[in-house]
Amino acid sequence: MKHIRWGFIGCGEVVERKSGPAFNEIAGSQVVAVMSRTAERASSYAERHGIKRWYTDAQQLVDDPDVNAVYVATPPSSHATFAIMAMRAGKPVYVEKPLASTYEDCVRVNRVSEETGVPCFVAYYRRYLPYFRQVKQLIEDGRIGQVASVQVRFTTPPREMDAMRGTAQPWRLNPTIAGGGYFYDLAAHQLDLLQDFFGIIVRAHGYCTNRAGLYEAEDTVSASFRFENGLVGSGSWCFVGHESAREDCIEVVGDRGIISFSVFSYDPIRLVTSSGEEVFEVPNPKYVQEPLIRSVVEALQGFGVCQCTSVSATPVNWLMDRILGKF
Repeated sequence: MKHIRWGFIGCGEVVERKSGPAFNEIAGSQVVAVMSRTAERASSYAERHGIKRWYTDAQQLVDDPDVNAVYVATPPSSHATFAIMAMRAGKPVYVEKPLASTYEDCVRVNRVSEETGVPCFVAYYRRYLPYFRQVKQLIEDGRIGQVASVQVRFTTPPREMDAMRGTAQPWRLNPTIAGGGYFYDLAAHQLDLLQDFFGIIVRAHGYCTNRAGLYEAEDTVSASFRFENGLVGSGSWCFVGHESAREDCIEVVGDRGIISFSVFSYDPIRLVTSSGEEVFEVPNPKYVQEPLIRSVVEALQGFGVCQCTSVSATPVNWLMDRILGKF
């Protein structure tokens, strides 16, 4: 496959800001069709971005003979359905994270990918960003010695829209659609990075609760976990904290120092050892998904290997479901 002609299923906020334009920035990659449930949104996106065709039916987009790869950018509850639809049509698929709203659906996607031989990639794009590659390099270079533990701390105040009711409430707060609340949406990136750095997490325990009562989903989560190599870690997430408690930090503690970094605010990376403190400011590209999308395109063209597959993404869902007590 030399020229990748993409069809988008979904064209919402993420596609506008983080991913959509990047597909046309890469040699041998072009967006030729988009789909949204509403004609107004689909036609508007197509017109503004110079895309030839638009649809309101996902099957029609998948069946478009000019489309040979599909990007699924819908809420998680429909990821598995659309990914499987594309793979059964013989078309590689790139899916927004998390791969699905449940671990069981991730397993279904992997089974179809194996049966059809059609690859499925997942948008855990932070693995490919220069900022996080710097963190990984510091760890692999042994700058903090042997890693002893890792801690995730994330606190943010509630958003004004969180208290809305019905369809006005963000879909990310509807467990039926999103798989959970903000934890399922945001912690997925953090937990995927940790498994990229240190390997698969094989044991986990979690406690979740709803302290503020603004919505149905959990708003506060605590967890502990163990990696396959014996490393242990913990995490705490609060989505209804006071502004004064706002925090976005992961600390990696070693026997010779500590590395601290953020996942969403991209604060300068801090390395502290007996030699003192070093600070690393690492800029990211304009479209943050571009490095990963480039890797996906090159893999489909036969030039490289992309590490963000449905297989590598599935342990994240297993871990989140375990922490939330889904099984």
